[in-house]
Amino acid sequence: MPLLRLGLTNYRCFAGSIKVELRPVTVVLGRNNSGKSALVRAPLVVSTGIDTDTTAPLDLDRLGEDIVDSFADLIYGNRPHGSVRVELGLEAESGVPLRCNVGIRNISELRTQVVEDFAVAHDDDPDLHLKWEPGETADGPQRYTLIRTDSAPIGGVEVPFQGLLPAGGVNVSGAGAYSTMVRESFGQVRYLGPFRDRPSRLYRVPARMPTSVGASGEYTAGILASDSTRGQRALLREINAGLAESLPGWTVDVVERGGMVSVVLKSRDDDTVAVNLVDTGTGVAQALPIFVQRALDRTRPPEAPVLEIVEQPELHLHPYAHAALADLYLSAARETGVRFLIETHSETLLLRLRVRIAERKADPDDVAVYFVESINGVSEVRRINIDAAGNLDYWPEGVFSEDYRETKALAKAQLELVRPDAR
Repeated sequence: MPLLRLGLTNYRCFAGSIKVELRPVTVVLGRNNSGKSALVRAPLVVSTGIDTDTTAPLDLDRLGEDIVDSFADLIYGNRPHGSVRVELGLEAESGVPLRCNVGIRNISELRTQVVEDFAVAHDDDPDLHLKWEPGETADGPQRYTLIRTDSAPIGGVEVPFQGLLPAGGVNVSGAGAYSTMVRESFGQVRYLGPFRDRPSRLYRVPARMPTSVGASGEYTAGILASDSTRGQRALLREINAGLAESLPGWTVDVVERGGMVSVVLKSRDDDTVAVNLVDTGTGVAQALPIFVQRALDRTRPPEAPVLEIVEQPELHLHPYAHAALADLYLSAARETGVRFLIETHSETLLLRLRVRIAERKADPDDVAVYFVESINGVSEVRRINIDAAGNLDYWPEGVFSEDYRETKALAKAQLELVRPDAR
């Protein structure tokens, strides 16, 4: 199983501690600049300290400045000597809960960070806790006080770290074995940002098929080209089956042109009518990476647990298609085991999830909804629970109320037109 729970303390715009349960489909709502993106990107940031071969707690260079500029940006208030805490709730291969708690301290003058404490607990095994003993330098392995629930503390233990976890070969009261267990249980984190690459008129066929569409959908065309030339077009058939509701009357196809390929839309009624993806509406190019990744997961199921972060999947799409996206994510979670963490502004997407729960086509436990709100510059997270009838136990004032307010204003204006005395 992948990451099931994530806790963060002193992280970015969140001054206190926040906790999020990750269900098969987890939806994050909130107004602009409330902290939604910071929250949904957190598993991606944490993953750089899990799947890494560096000694730095977080390998932020892998993410680029669009995600985070420096470690200080991760600390609430950008404090030069501040710290961030990460709590992971996982499920080991045996099905037993695995909990990991890591504190990361920034050392501004040395432009580095160290793991200042590390704790892990698994089933009935004695808890393991390492507390950093600050020294004169942050270079090389640091010294820690080793604390276990079944023995007295031992000071001055030298422990090399690989990312957030003790290095795999460390033989300090099983720390290395615990680290291996956490890395294997954490799984893979994918990310698809809100702005996808603009399509090109022609593409080269890649030497090998990419395994994902990429953070901006940049590998989408390469996947389609590779499938068309080497994969007997099985992926294209899956994509077009999924697109039937969202793009009625059209199919996606790949056409060879002088050693290169074009991605086109073809009419279902007349396959001689073809439009290059460059010449279609923006919404099609924005949505295509989503459908390609879903088809890729169905034809080539992931070997490890996957958490996929998607920001604003509905961007540039007509509201009619938003509901279809909700069904797409529910079915993908059920059929492929991929879990989704979705930031959205779509009321329609959320409403379709509630409808499917009320229709008993989805379980309330399959969906988690969180609302992020900024109050006096500090962001907070609140869980919105959904019952078996699709009802919500809480709804923030003013969110998704625009249609109601505008309809009320329109009715008032229309009444004043026919009855001037109603003013």
